Amino acid sequence: MNLSTIRAPKRANENKKRVGRGLGSGMGKTSTRGHKGQRSRSGSRMMRGFEGGQMPLHRRLPKRGFTNIFREEYAVVNVGALAELGETTITPEVLRKNRLVKKTQRIKVLGDGELKAALTVQAHKFSKSAQEKIIQAGGKAEVLA
Repeated sequence: MNLSTIRAPKRANENKKRVGRGLGSGMGKTSTRGHKGQRSRSGSRMMRGFEGGQMPLHRRLPKRGFTNIFREEYAVVNVGALAELGETTITPEVLRKNRLVKKTQRIKVLGDGELKAALTVQAHKFSKSAQEKIIQAGGKAEVLA
């Protein structure tokens, strides 16, 4: 890319729509608002989702369920990914350093993949299959508080 190939984005050069500037412009007299009616008046503002008095969509659709504000999100790491790290003790810091999880997330280990070496794994939660695979390989699954 260089200065000779730079172009303005699409529609950047179009003029602003100037309404109410005479009949010749095609947008004079009623300023593209039509004749009479609620939307033609100045200062007219209807609520978002207003459908002309018809029951709005957001009120026609059923509401279900609720959001649990105490829900805890876990970053998921598979046993196969732990085996590829090449470390014997795996802590949340090791996982963050290797970019398997983000900074403040709690960690859950799942049992997808193979594990041959004995590992000591520290995490907040383990699935049953992950715990079995870690113990079968001769390692430990330590649950963090």
